[in-house]
Amino acid sequence: MSTLISVNNPILRIKAVKELIGVGFSTIHYHVSIGLYPKPIKLGEKMSGWLTSEVLAIQAARVAGQTNEQIKALVQRLENERTQAAA
Repeated sequence: MSTLISVNNPILRIKAVKELIGVGFSTIHYHVSIGLYPKPIKLGEKMSGWLTSEVLAIQAARVAGQTNEQIKALVQRLENERTQAAA
């Protein structure tokens, strides 16, 4: 089993992400569209969410003052890790 998916790394629904990072739904979706946030994980036909570790990693990058380009690189790495964990 991948270490990405565990009890210690739950999938957060968009409402929880919104509350955790302090931005609105449309901002989250916009950041996904421009690569500043990872694509959500599909949980069902009308459900999706993000790994807690990904949300926290992006927040830590923002707090550390990383540029948008650095955050985009982080997002790409996080999405690649998901793909590799699923293989």
